[in-house]
Amino acid sequence: MKKGAATQARIVAEAGRMASVRGLAAVSLNDIAEAVGLSKSGVFKHFGDKEDLHLAVLNATVERFLTLTWAPALKMPPGRQRLGFIFERWLDWVETKGGPGGCPFMQASVEFDDQPGRVRDFLQQLHRRWGRTLTAEIRALTNPPLSFESANQAVFDLRSYVMGFNQQLRLLDDKDARLMARGAFSTLLDRLSLEPAAA
Repeated sequence: MKKGAATQARIVAEAGRMASVRGLAAVSLNDIAEAVGLSKSGVFKHFGDKEDLHLAVLNATVERFLTLTWAPALKMPPGRQRLGFIFERWLDWVETKGGPGGCPFMQASVEFDDQPGRVRDFLQQLHRRWGRTLTAEIRALTNPPLSFESANQAVFDLRSYVMGFNQQLRLLDDKDARLMARGAFSTLLDRLSLEPAAA
């Protein structure tokens, strides 16, 4: 990696670490410059504006998330085992792997959900793409595949379990948070196995 690219990667990594705790908007260029040993102008020259930095952080975070959850899951055939692997790795992401403050996507979604702009647009597209991926995985649980309606509802439920796990673990300090999330997930899969397939 060339020096400029390596420096940019360090800036993005440090900004992502801070953002997982404080939120993207709360991380200043001064904070990042001090952490990586550059001047504020040295940080700024790598990005056109702060929004460009936010998008770079989110893109790097997507790559980390996919490396943890999706890439290894593709080695498994579609079905309960693969979906279970994705869910467990998703919980790992929320607990420790996403950053010291938890899941950066949850943090950013709350932060930008009513802030029009490129960051909100990026997050919308990201969550919709992940939703479509999960819908396909859930439909593959049965043969013939589940209906789109049942799969879409299951994706909503699945996301709710992960968000509930985040709160139960990080805010409420509940040591049984993962056990409860696993229980909800298992109940969901059992229910889906009884759902009628798509017409």
